[in-house]
Amino acid sequence: MTGNIRILGRHIVSRGNGLLERLAVERKRFDGRVQSLAREIYDPGDGAAILLYDPGRSRVVLVRQFRLPAYLKDRRESLIEVCAGRLDGENAETRIVKEAEEETGFVVRHPRRVFEAYMSPGCFGEKLTFFVAQYTAEDRTGKGGGLVGEGEDIEILEPTLDEALAMIGAGEIIDAKTILLLHYAEFAGLVRDGDILCCGQTAAR
Repeated sequence: MTGNIRILGRHIVSRGNGLLERLAVERKRFDGRVQSLAREIYDPGDGAAILLYDPGRSRVVLVRQFRLPAYLKDRRESLIEVCAGRLDGENAETRIVKEAEEETGFVVRHPRRVFEAYMSPGCFGEKLTFFVAQYTAEDRTGKGGGLVGEGEDIEILEPTLDEALAMIGAGEIIDAKTILLLHYAEFAGLVRDGDILCCGQTAAR
């Protein structure tokens, strides 16, 4: 609690894969007035996401999988995304390395944390840590596809960065975390014309 915010009450509505709570909050507005709010917050736990990129071939690794909310809302049978998963009590770097191998079959050797973000802070407590990492075709040591026991059925895609960006414009990629990381790769110059560009520097070949 702070001097400007008081939690007046909180009630657990559901505790399943995540926690759904109903809260009553009193908050001092920016103009000094006090306002009462009622909110429902869903917190599935924090997660991590990673974009694997191969600068030598100008390619990135994406995954395609079934997402029930997208099907119910738009009748989309699958979404194209970057690799991501919940932390489940582990630190973000350790978890995303394991998640990438489970989903894509690629071994991630040097993940680089680039930023953190709340994806929908109006109602979701989830915060994601975003990573990028270089890979080569030789780093694929497994078939990927996710864990069948957890209901995962994942197809691995390797478009070029330009193809992936075009998929955003065409409405084929509509996942927020994926759009963020692909545009980060574009503007940071991670993949461009087969050269390795990082933070504006061209690596020697």
